[in-house]
Amino acid sequence: MDWLVSRTKGDMVIWMIVILLSLFSMLAVYSSTSTIAYKYQAGNTEYYLFKHLGLMALGLMFMYGAHTINYKYYSRIAQILLIVSIPLLFATYFISSSINQAHRWITLPVINVSFQTSDLAKLALIMFVARMLSKKQDVITDFKKATLPIMSAVFVICGLIAPANLSTALLLFGTCLMLMFIGRMSLKHIFFILGGFGLALGIFIFLAHQIGKSTGHPIGRVETWISRVDHYLNDKDETIVYQNQQANIAIASGGLVGKGPGKSIQKNFLPNPYADFIFAIVIEEYGTIGGIILMVLYLTLLYRSIRIVLYSPKAFGALLAVGLSFSLVLQAFINMGVAVHLFPVTGLTLPLVSMGGTSLWFTSLAFGIILSVSRDIEEKENLENVENWVIAN
Repeated sequence: MDWLVSRTKGDMVIWMIVILLSLFSMLAVYSSTSTIAYKYQAGNTEYYLFKHLGLMALGLMFMYGAHTINYKYYSRIAQILLIVSIPLLFATYFISSSINQAHRWITLPVINVSFQTSDLAKLALIMFVARMLSKKQDVITDFKKATLPIMSAVFVICGLIAPANLSTALLLFGTCLMLMFIGRMSLKHIFFILGGFGLALGIFIFLAHQIGKSTGHPIGRVETWISRVDHYLNDKDETIVYQNQQANIAIASGGLVGKGPGKSIQKNFLPNPYADFIFAIVIEEYGTIGGIILMVLYLTLLYRSIRIVLYSPKAFGALLAVGLSFSLVLQAFINMGVAVHLFPVTGLTLPLVSMGGTSLWFTSLAFGIILSVSRDIEEKENLENVENWVIAN
């Protein structure tokens, strides 16, 4: 253990955030899955907990491994991952497994593990945009030399993700826009990209909706997007009304300090209490205080990542850290917003807290890359301190 601790580098506050989020996850997942496990796993209430612990342990190993790699290597890795992501996203539409009418997962042969291809593409694109912005700083205001290649990558990846997973595509697109702003891209070009993406998405939704109505065969999940927004605004769908009611009951009954670990009642009625609505279960069991603590943890992650930006000597490291952290924090607050009925149901999980499969691994890799950047800063600061001490003595 001492050997492991001595080799754990990077921002210790971020490591503490990882530990606390993991603890939240174990408690919340066990509570929210115990009834389901008892019903479907022959009374074994710990079945999903042990499965989740195994995935989390492997994720922490990925995180540790990623943080030991010099972050500069991720610049080259980004290119490879982006190239791999494009055919994988294409393949998802033809060989994917359908879950809740969504084609997002493919199963890898031999090892028989399924994963959501958009998770890999999201990580790859953020890394690639950070790389391109850092390399194009000398010509960052030039549309052809800087904006066009970055815009092309963003449009291709987000465009391939959107038909099956619009919420992830919008989250990723927003993160890329934020990176472009921080990377000093022309505001005129950023608004051009925003308008172009909005126009393309609007045309796709309109055409897909019209074709679906005329042929009776829906295209992608366009009808699902339209119905979710419509039902969110008008409360017409009984299933969505039921979800919102159960989430509101869970949040209201939690009070200030909650009912206590494992004492949630609404987990027996709330759909997907271990994923989309896990924040409602957290508040029911740990109260408003528990919910605030969770929010503070994510905001602290964003703050520490912004701090990395201020101290990072290289643009790539700064953009990489803030891009990944912004994506994680934005996803977290969207998930929380869905639980309290601020947003329509999106299917986005609570990073490092919700029960998940390979999505948990990609989240862990994102944390590991952020820690890799902070580790590099830490090592440079230690080297400077030693050099200053030598000079002074």
